[in-house]
Amino acid sequence: MANHNFQDFRAMNLYLRLLWAIVRAWRLPQIQIGDTLTRSLRVWPNDLDINGHMNNGRYLTIIDLMLIEYFVRTGFAKVLIKNGWRPMSGGAFITYRRGLNPFQRYTLRFRLDACDEHWNFMRFEFADGDRVCAAGYMKGAAVGKSGLVKNQASYAAMNLPIYAKPLPEAVTAWLSAEQNIIRTAW
Repeated sequence: MANHNFQDFRAMNLYLRLLWAIVRAWRLPQIQIGDTLTRSLRVWPNDLDINGHMNNGRYLTIIDLMLIEYFVRTGFAKVLIKNGWRPMSGGAFITYRRGLNPFQRYTLRFRLDACDEHWNFMRFEFADGDRVCAAGYMKGAAVGKSGLVKNQASYAAMNLPIYAKPLPEAVTAWLSAEQNIIRTAW
């Protein structure tokens, strides 16, 4: 029973963080597609794993919160709601270089790097000063009743041209590895 209550508390904490991210984002100035979000954050005790540093899964949770802020501040959240679309993460890759310790301040940098027909590739970096602690990419798309929404349609709904930058080499390699993983799945 006690473990169940602890899990409820952890879930509630995540919902509070989500609510705070949404409220905070609505109050901040609008940004342009491709702008970099930079946020100064702190490692809290509920972010820790048994080794006493930030849990590897928590990094991705915080990336999800930054994505929400990015959607709100670029105006894409309004487009999602208006069209009945939902945001969807299609995967992430992250590499860890240094642990983040309890109560440590760190900087998170987050931006759109490129997109293809359906997916938008977001670059993120967790840093302690000039030292990168973790970095990677996540991909996301809008989903409608008939499946993935093409970026041509989602950008047009925002009255913007598609963010036309070539896929970074790291993303191309990731997509190739992703295809191999799926092809060789049990």
